[in-house]
Parts: sequence; C-alpha cells; structure tokens
Amino acid sequence: MDIFTMSFWGVSLILIVSSFIKSKRKTFEAMKKTKRMMGNMLGEIIAIIFIIGLVLTLIPPESIKSVLGSSNTILATIVAAVAGSVTLIPAFLAFPLVGSFVDVGASIVPAVAFLTTLTMVGVVTFPLEKKEFGFKFAMTRNVLSFVAALFIAMVMGVIL
Repeated sequence: MDIFTMSFWGVSLILIVSSFIKSKRKTFEAMKKTKRMMGNMLGEIIAIIFIIGLVLTLIPPESIKSVLGSSNTILATIVAAVAGSVTLIPAFLAFPLVGSFVDVGASIVPAVAFLTTLTMVGVVTFPLEKKEFGFKFAMTRNVLSFVAALFIAMVMGVIL
C-alpha cells in the first residue's frame, strides 16, 4: 500500500474516532446512511467495472498506446482533448477509465487532457446549456474550459 492510501486511512480513522467521541448516535446514523448510499451505488460500481472492461476489450491496448502514448505528445493531447469534449461519461466512470488508459501505455498529458475535457467541456450538452444560459455564455464557458483543460494537461506533464 502506498503512502497516500495509508494517509487517507489514517485520517479517516482519526476522524471517525473523533466523531464517535463527540456523538455516538450521530456517528452511527451517518454510518447507516453511508451504508445505504453504498448499497445504492453498488450497481453503478459494477457498471463501471463492466464498461471499463468493455472499452478495453473493444479498443485494444496497442491502439490506446499508439494514439495516446505516441511520441507526438501535442497531437495525442489534441486528439484526446477533442475525444473528451464530445464524450458524455459521468466523472465516476471517467477516472478509473483514464487510469486504465495510463496502465496500458497512454502518456499522462493526453490522459489528463481527455479527463479534464470530459468533465469540463460539454459538446453533447451544448444545446441544453445554450437553451438555459444563452449561446454566448455556453460558447465562452466551453472554449475557456477547453483551453483550461489543455493548460492543466500540460502542467501535469511538467509536474509528473
């Protein structure tokens, strides 16, 4: 287990103990509520595992590596950012999917570009956003989000 996981476990344990000391009743109520929430999410978690397996089956790891792990990082990043912009996947599915991409050989910069545009840019949801907020706002938000996503990907590439 890595240091980050151990840290999260340690902090969680300390917070649960302090919550238990402060109020046993509220802590148990929160635990019961959490149990119900996890039970409700179980189907979604199984779906995530299924969809990731399906994606990795339909798109061979060699293809992912050749497109997102290529020596031309700029082109791979742009391809990943455009793909992320037009894809509509919930964030809780996107994070493990991108982790799987990195595991099979995708470079970190295109992977981050895909993830950030996936969660920040909404080409598919643009018509609804335009209807609710107006064309100018929707277009400005999506363009700025796309640029910010590319910037975040480049920064992640420098950091990692």
